[in-house]
Amino acid sequence: MCGIVGYIGKREAYPILIKGLKRLEYRGYDSAGVALINHADGLNVYKTKGKVSNLEDYCCEKDITGSVGIAHTRWATHGEPSSLNAHPHYSTSHNLAIIHNGIIENYADLKANLISKGVTFRSDTDTEVLVQLVEYIKNKKNVDLLTATQLALGEVIGAYAIAILDKKDPTQIIAARKQSPLVVGIGEDEFFLGSDASPIVEYTDKVVYLEDGNIAVIKLGHELEVFDIANVRLNPEIKTVDLNLGQIEKDGYAHFMLKEIFEQPKCLKNCMSGRVNVEANRVVLSAVIDYKERLMNAQRVIIVACGTSWHAGLIGKQIIENLCRIPVEVEYASEFRYRNPVVSEKDVVIAISQSGETADTLAAVELAKSKGAFIYGICNAIGSSIPRATHTGSYIHVGPEIGVASTKAFTGQVTVLTMLALALGKEKGVVDEKEYHDIVTELSLIPKKMEEVLKLNDRIATLSKVFTYARNFLYLGRGFSYPVALEGALKLKEISYIHAEGYPAAEMKHGPIALIDSDMPVVVIATHNTMYEKVLSNIQEIKARKGKVIALVSEGDETISNIADEVLEMPNTLECLEPLIATIPLQLLAYHVAVCKGKNVDQPRNLAKSVTVE
Repeated sequence: MCGIVGYIGKREAYPILIKGLKRLEYRGYDSAGVALINHADGLNVYKTKGKVSNLEDYCCEKDITGSVGIAHTRWATHGEPSSLNAHPHYSTSHNLAIIHNGIIENYADLKANLISKGVTFRSDTDTEVLVQLVEYIKNKKNVDLLTATQLALGEVIGAYAIAILDKKDPTQIIAARKQSPLVVGIGEDEFFLGSDASPIVEYTDKVVYLEDGNIAVIKLGHELEVFDIANVRLNPEIKTVDLNLGQIEKDGYAHFMLKEIFEQPKCLKNCMSGRVNVEANRVVLSAVIDYKERLMNAQRVIIVACGTSWHAGLIGKQIIENLCRIPVEVEYASEFRYRNPVVSEKDVVIAISQSGETADTLAAVELAKSKGAFIYGICNAIGSSIPRATHTGSYIHVGPEIGVASTKAFTGQVTVLTMLALALGKEKGVVDEKEYHDIVTELSLIPKKMEEVLKLNDRIATLSKVFTYARNFLYLGRGFSYPVALEGALKLKEISYIHAEGYPAAEMKHGPIALIDSDMPVVVIATHNTMYEKVLSNIQEIKARKGKVIALVSEGDETISNIADEVLEMPNTLECLEPLIATIPLQLLAYHVAVCKGKNVDQPRNLAKSVTVE
């Protein structure tokens, strides 16, 4: 959530900043703004409520000259969405301007103290408190901006990624981070800033990922300097970012979400590349090789995640328990971190996060580490905070996911969890050889079967028109399909704003059946697996109460086709791999219903892609 962009160099900053903000729109926001130091040595701040396009319209007749600037998209935490609360924020003198991601938890105490010293405030935000504090310290102690920032951050409790301009020194930007991502791009006689690499990759592939507690001095004509709060100079590692423009463009698709749904066959091939060897009947994960003893000796696995990643964890629980015979618990990271969990050095904690920056999951990792647990990260964003905080792990390698509602990251996470279970089960010697071989072989065929499922797109688009005006949906599944039902319901809620609930099909009789009538569409995952007959009975119960059934069935099914109102046939696969197939029609259903309702599919209201605050 929130997005930071910065530039200092020889070019005009404004076009770079605006383009960068557009690259970060996927993160979720409600207002946008830009600060520029112009050629006359003035500091101009322009900001508006709403989209980046609103900011562009507002700036049409403004002075947008200048080769140094910072820009921001805000997701409201303190104070309602408005141009007043939007970033950047001026200091009292208008000499300084700041942008900030995160939350300053002790802002009220800091604000009260500054008010007592005569400082006045214009906004309701915690961010303005920080820029006022920096200026107060700078003037009171007669120090430079770097020192004032270090001293101010020493008083701050909370999370932040910040960038500060000083119109009296138009040759530098001061940037800092703690628990919120910030990347510095290094070009030829120019520097870039971004919440991630997407605003930077067009101009340079050389980046520095700032670590917690880092403060960067980005000065024109000088090399990048990085310090800590105590003013100890650090030696940041310059990395080459693995990202190209094609990955963050729509490539002719109407929305990023649709593009990313259709990318899944290719993404899973990339995810499995070099890891799944069908000819050798092997799954190889470097983390399992490097930490084999630690993983094999685990007495318990705890999966911590949020949202879609939590649903992937529920699938991972079943396949790890089946193949490795280790007990697995799945926890919401937001609850785990606050409930004084029982964790020991005999536990392995798997942290799952698409962005690698999810605040609750990162906090859960730190808690588990403090209790001696071994931490395994599963993330998509290379170089993000969670991979750096874990002992080992696996990237899912599905490429950048721009749509806020996760699609390919979910199937990538499930694939990595499956490969982890196979590799570890094999090392432990507890998995049946035939079962192992069958799963390895079938896993390699999943991308091709995904391509078959994607051919249902036009059919689902037509089908969605019938259900556009539904007020509620129920999603049902059993076994491996139950988490898929949860994920399908979440997708519909996220982007169409229709209320939807996912349930284990057998639990329908324990309450939800009271909701079923002729106006209630019920999506049932009814593939031909070990619980087929039981799910068939559930469908009959729904139809007896005039519910409308959309059934996902195995290819060639004739029984349910005669009962359900709508049937979507899918290729046959192993039961443990069905989530990788069955989730795609549900993603498409949510997408097309939302499109029919005229919703902003890629940027649903109130949501953010990277949730970096609690």
